[in-house]
Amino acid sequence: MNWYVVYTKPKWEKKVAEQLVKLNIECYCPLVIKERQWSDRKKKIEVPLFNSYVFVRLKEADRNLVFQSAGAVRYLFWLGKPAIVREEEINTIRHWLEKPNATDICVLPYQVGDKIKLESGPFLDQEATIQEVNKTHCVLILESLGCVLKMEINKD
Repeated sequence: MNWYVVYTKPKWEKKVAEQLVKLNIECYCPLVIKERQWSDRKKKIEVPLFNSYVFVRLKEADRNLVFQSAGAVRYLFWLGKPAIVREEEINTIRHWLEKPNATDICVLPYQVGDKIKLESGPFLDQEATIQEVNKTHCVLILESLGCVLKMEINKD
């Protein structure tokens, strides 16, 4: 069985994961705790690590079962085929999220186009190409996963 990436309706990640569990489909929706500011208070809330994505583990023949969930839109494709995420990549994300204070990401003075190997975080040991670096964020291309990663730079 492979891990696939399901694209969901915006803000439906947790709902889709709950519906898939009810359908006995193994799924994973990585969540992080973020502090949000309202006009009258601050509150810590759980938000998905990946917007509009849920990982599902099932057989190739059973891929259409996820569409029984109202919020599942389509599968993520890479090079014309459904994107498959390796088991070790899922385990890396799980391992990173289990660590307390797992938000210590720093940006070193790299140049656009440099190839780097990530040394911490959910994409540990992944190779990435730097697309953009500025004062507030850094954009990396993770070719092996077929995604672009935008990291906010912590000012502390």
